[in-house]
Amino acid sequence: MDNHTEKIRSYNMSQIKRVNTKPEVLVRKYLFSAGFRYRKDVKDLPGRPDIVLPKYKTVIFVNGCFWHMHEGCSKFVWPSSNQEYWEKKLHKNKQRDIKNIEILKHQGWKVIVIWECELHKKVADNRLKMLCNEIITGKEKTQELFVAEEPGIYSD
Repeated sequence: MDNHTEKIRSYNMSQIKRVNTKPEVLVRKYLFSAGFRYRKDVKDLPGRPDIVLPKYKTVIFVNGCFWHMHEGCSKFVWPSSNQEYWEKKLHKNKQRDIKNIEILKHQGWKVIVIWECELHKKVADNRLKMLCNEIITGKEKTQELFVAEEPGIYSD
């Protein structure tokens, strides 16, 4: 059962931004201050990556835990209303993400996924430092430094 009327729910959903979200802006500001230069919201690459670092042949997706089904994360909770719609929508998002990552890898890109929950105040500094290391070395973040449900870098 939804707590809001259909009109209020529609308005709320229309206010959710696709680009320049707080987590995305946080990552971009950190990278810029660390000396990285990038392109943002690149339309001609699969999945329209949030951040592209051509010099390092690396793309970064800053994913919302709900919209991209970060399973095991407290920010991902199945909605209690309109369950059939949401299950179909969110599984479609996840499958599209997997497909786009595979295409990017096949094109030779390193793909890093940063989850919204990795950018909370308690862990953000550590995760962003690891991000810089991942970009430069191409090595996956280590689980000892940060525990996350899914690996952040999808590259062979």
